[in-house]
Amino acid sequence: MNTKTEIESSPTERDPYKNRKSMEFSFRAKRFAHIQKLIEAALAEKDKVEILDLGGSEKYWLIGEDFINQHRDRLHFTLINPEQQEEKNTDLFSFMIGDATKPDLFAGRQFDVVHSNSVIEHVGDWQAIKCFADNTRRLGKRYYMQTPNYWFPYEPHFRFIGFQWLPVSMRVWLMTKMRLGFFEKQSSAPEAREHVESIRLLTTKQVKELFPDAKIEHEMIAGLPKSILAIKG
Repeated sequence: MNTKTEIESSPTERDPYKNRKSMEFSFRAKRFAHIQKLIEAALAEKDKVEILDLGGSEKYWLIGEDFINQHRDRLHFTLINPEQQEEKNTDLFSFMIGDATKPDLFAGRQFDVVHSNSVIEHVGDWQAIKCFADNTRRLGKRYYMQTPNYWFPYEPHFRFIGFQWLPVSMRVWLMTKMRLGFFEKQSSAPEAREHVESIRLLTTKQVKELFPDAKIEHEMIAGLPKSILAIKG
């Protein structure tokens, strides 16, 4: 007779933003060390620091909640996203629906820190990507941008090795045959193509071109550059 014991994980254990033992949280915590340095530099200059998160969410900032709570009265985050996001701490976060590629975004205004995490690869074609980068540089006295590396073998959105290197037609076909990463199996080729073409991973060379005034760093795993960071501080 076989017996099976099932241990249900709690919501916290399943949530990479809250589970401090998860690999995802570990990577995000290391990234936040860069962001924290930028915020600390701004705090050294002024009493109230304004942070703009392009494409972000309030939940994301749980990675730095201890530091943020320590300076809560001196920080304010403006979140811009094309889709509605949940707001809980309205004293700390302000949310607005918007397009981070618009050339007139926050015209005449500058923030102490501009931040984006795995967003630039989702904004559209090369022109949209360039506009996103231009806004990051224009709006931020300091900025932090992270994006997955095109040349890292494991594609993080579709969770398929080498997916980004396949012809578009092959990627579309695969999406109609199986579930891939965050995406359910697609019922039609046009739907699959829309998802495939909505993500454009960047190379280090392209990031350097988009952010010429930034320091370029890499997030490494197994000796390979997993993600690209552009940091100005």
